[in-house]
Amino acid sequence: MSHDQLASIKIDRERLWNNLHETCKWGKGEVWGVGPTDIGMSRLALSDADKQARDWFIKTTEALGCKVKVDAMGNIFAVRPGKNNSAAPTYAGSHMDTQPTGGRYDGILGVHAGIEALKTMEDNNIETEYPTGVINWTNEEGARFPISMVSSGVWAGAIPLEKAYNLKEVGEGNATQKSELERIGYLGDLEASYRANPIGAHFELHIEQGPILESSGGKIGVVEGVQAYRWHIITVKGSDCHTGTTDFANRSDAMLTAAKLIVHSHNKAAELGCLASTGILTLKPGSTNTVPGFVQFSLDIRSKEDRKLLKLENALKEEFGRIATGHDIGGLNSNGVNGRGCKVEWQLDTDSPATKFHDDCIKCVEKSAADLLGTKDGKGCQRMTSGAGHDSVYTSRHAPSSMVFVPCRDGVSHNPAEYCSPEDCGNGAQVLLGAMLRYDRLRAEKAL
Repeated sequence: MSHDQLASIKIDRERLWNNLHETCKWGKGEVWGVGPTDIGMSRLALSDADKQARDWFIKTTEALGCKVKVDAMGNIFAVRPGKNNSAAPTYAGSHMDTQPTGGRYDGILGVHAGIEALKTMEDNNIETEYPTGVINWTNEEGARFPISMVSSGVWAGAIPLEKAYNLKEVGEGNATQKSELERIGYLGDLEASYRANPIGAHFELHIEQGPILESSGGKIGVVEGVQAYRWHIITVKGSDCHTGTTDFANRSDAMLTAAKLIVHSHNKAAELGCLASTGILTLKPGSTNTVPGFVQFSLDIRSKEDRKLLKLENALKEEFGRIATGHDIGGLNSNGVNGRGCKVEWQLDTDSPATKFHDDCIKCVEKSAADLLGTKDGKGCQRMTSGAGHDSVYTSRHAPSSMVFVPCRDGVSHNPAEYCSPEDCGNGAQVLLGAMLRYDRLRAEKAL
């Protein structure tokens, strides 16, 4: 396929937009505006709503002539045949699960754009050199079962299958990831492994989830890689006691200590040019007139550099222990009354080193963006590093991978009001299609 032919193939933007919002009837969340699509999403992984979206995915891709496979983590692979079907497919991949108070574009746009790419190939009778396809990855968000990108991580051999299966849902429920896969009928027979089910290449369209593209007037982000991050569970152990009969000096207040540690994580991360956040906090016993003796909280730390991230983590491990025993660091114990102290324990849940995507895939995205924007100098298109983790992090360990970013309004994501315009959704899908077809041609050229 020539350059001019590649540039002339156009997706159906209206079809993409309508199909995306049609599937958002499964798992509706909070209403945030007055428009018919101004409704957020609450489609947690392996919920009944997720099953409905999965069923739609299979029905839709099979209608296109795709062969559909479901692996042992519920990942769904829809494959459109090419000329050489003995080779691993070039995929578009993302996810259809959302945050509890999420929006309509995070992950969902990427899956729909992949399906639209296959529909456009069918519309234009395009026979690719190699198979192409689209993947719906299970539980990318890690919102219900608390490890993000867990199923692509199992596929990559980075997360043990049994660990993934045994993850319990956040909150008061007793469901595990495996029990819910069984319940909704998506515990597949295919081994969840890059060896049993290889990927030839992986492209992922995603909203940026940040403000850089919008504020700079950019239209397309060509993603070179993803910053490093590590997720921890921090446990603070003190001692329950009566709020009215125990003075400050004789308390081991786990909640007060946890609050100081969370503040310190923010301050230290800012000092070292990193990020630190806490999104989950639980305590016991949970009584108004009892000082908590047990607190657990999540700690998400991130940096573009592995070295900086480990420097932050090592500093926090040492300083958390000192703060918990009454030492004054950063003025956190300079006021009030120090009690008897607490113990601090760390548990690593997720370790995702900084990722560099494949040069060939990056260039395919870049050239496809240039076709869309009608320029050769990259105007409106910029190279970026993703601040958030994505399934492409794990696919990149065993297959050439890259990502396409499009702007989202005010950089807002993980929020019902998350919004990506029809124009930007269409732009991203167009670049995704072009990147897949360019890479298919490149694979064939390199095989000669």
